[in-house]
Amino acid sequence: MPVPAEALGATYRAGCPVGPEQLRLIRMNHWGFDGQVHRGALVVHKDAVGPLLGAFGKVFAARFPIRRMQPASAYGGDDGRSMADDNTSAFNCRPVTGDPSRRSQHAYGDAVDINPVENPYVDRSGTVHPAAGRANLRRDRPVPGMIRPGDAVSRAFGEIGWAWGGRWPHPDYQHFSATGG
Repeated sequence: MPVPAEALGATYRAGCPVGPEQLRLIRMNHWGFDGQVHRGALVVHKDAVGPLLGAFGKVFAARFPIRRMQPASAYGGDDGRSMADDNTSAFNCRPVTGDPSRRSQHAYGDAVDINPVENPYVDRSGTVHPAAGRANLRRDRPVPGMIRPGDAVSRAFGEIGWAWGGRWPHPDYQHFSATGG
């Protein structure tokens, strides 16, 4: 479905590399940490809708828990607030977290961050985003909602050709993107 203005909010601004007409709001069910099914929503590029519904369908079938799934507009476009709230999100016309000189793939609508607290990002300076994710930098123990190599999440996104940031030198365990960036 086309994106209602309230789903874009502060995540869209003049100069974004994609226009609102290229974005779509998708709604889907996901398993919560409480073992119940919840309804979530993501704003994504129109070309990503089919692949993402397929990948998240496999994630759902595996009963992988997702804390919450709301467009970044629910946080006023503030990526730090969204990550701190352990929100799974996609489109947000913003720079790379920790590197304001580069545009994030989220600005194109072809990147997704899943469970940021369980799957933190370590930027080039060594800062952990979100800070509460520091406890989850150790990837050798199972934690609900943690993405690991070869699990249902990394396989589902790999099958649609999306690369996982968990394999980067400065790991971004929450991040998947169509371009690998």
